[in-house]
Amino acid sequence: MRETWRWFGPADEIKIAEIVQTGAQGIVSALHHVPTGDVWTPGEIAQRKREIEGTAEAPTGLTWDVVESLPVSEAIKTQTGPWRDHIAAYRESLANLAAAGIEVICYNFMPVLDWTRTDLRAPVKGGGTAMRFDLLDFAVFDLHILARHGAEADYPEALRDAAARRFAECGDAISADLARNIVAGLPGSAEHWSLDDVRGALARYDGIDPDRLRANLTEFLEQVVPTAERLGMRLCCHPDDPPFSLLGLPRIVSTVEDYARLVESVPSPANGITLCTGSLGVDPGFDPVSFVERLGEHIHFVHLRNTTREALHFGRCSFTESAHLAGDTDMVATIRALVAEERRRAGAGRADAIIPMRPDHGHALLSDLDRPVMPGYPLIGRMRGLAELRGVMAAVG
Repeated sequence: MRETWRWFGPADEIKIAEIVQTGAQGIVSALHHVPTGDVWTPGEIAQRKREIEGTAEAPTGLTWDVVESLPVSEAIKTQTGPWRDHIAAYRESLANLAAAGIEVICYNFMPVLDWTRTDLRAPVKGGGTAMRFDLLDFAVFDLHILARHGAEADYPEALRDAAARRFAECGDAISADLARNIVAGLPGSAEHWSLDDVRGALARYDGIDPDRLRANLTEFLEQVVPTAERLGMRLCCHPDDPPFSLLGLPRIVSTVEDYARLVESVPSPANGITLCTGSLGVDPGFDPVSFVERLGEHIHFVHLRNTTREALHFGRCSFTESAHLAGDTDMVATIRALVAEERRRAGAGRADAIIPMRPDHGHALLSDLDRPVMPGYPLIGRMRGLAELRGVMAAVG
């Protein structure tokens, strides 16, 4: 697999020169400052490419390998407002990216919120910190801070009672942190939401159930996949994170069956999968090896990440981000399956035989704790993860 590293652009506290020292070969980046729904212009793309790759006189040795993400607007997901204009802009952005030599485009179809955590710096054994999703704290947010209409129906009585006690005991002490952690916006994004913004976004999903949202995803793919295929590009959808419903919203990219429907809905080599072992691995029924064996030909990008689950409550659970080789997902078996898929592709003569991967998230360790790194994206913690994954790849390859 090709080793890549996520970089959020010039505002990222981790600099390109530091990434070079990690041994990563490529960069995963996006134009986070461009408003969702706008066209990514050739000039903006070229500027980011220079920031990553340097110049002919002073190359960095890195390449811009994957876009993560070219975001899908809420208008497209709900088919409201200027959604057709946004799809046209998406196709134009794809053409501009293809002209710059970029082929792999990661996106997601999660309603309202991207990945959701309740604690961005939970202490872990040894002195570092990790991101964590605590179902009780999320219930406190949903029931008592956001005060979402109808939220009571989403939680069993015991969890509602526990949330009420927790909020009564320390509501003021946790309200601001929970609201900030949950609705702060996408990683690297210039967009930051308030509670009222979230309430307004939730209202736009009234009447949208999983079947309707899946139909909207299929129509989006019908509109953009032919453009991507003509341009020689590969689109890859990221799974829901976590892979269960939050805030009463539908989730439609959470299981292997969801992904089978996705790739079958618009059959094309341009319609593919981002395999994120951390997101899918929160589901105790997830088997990464069988996933790769069944759908491996459609995997265009891989996030290798691990989590440790806690007890399930009506299909949902708390979980903590783990070290890359230490969680519930068997990372060695996963990588072995992915390397086998690469060999199969090479034997078939596929040009995309080598799959880009990145060490996703990581514990904040050592000097990470003394600098303002983005939660989940520290330097030392991800470098440790990359080194561990690199060792596994060498061993099974």
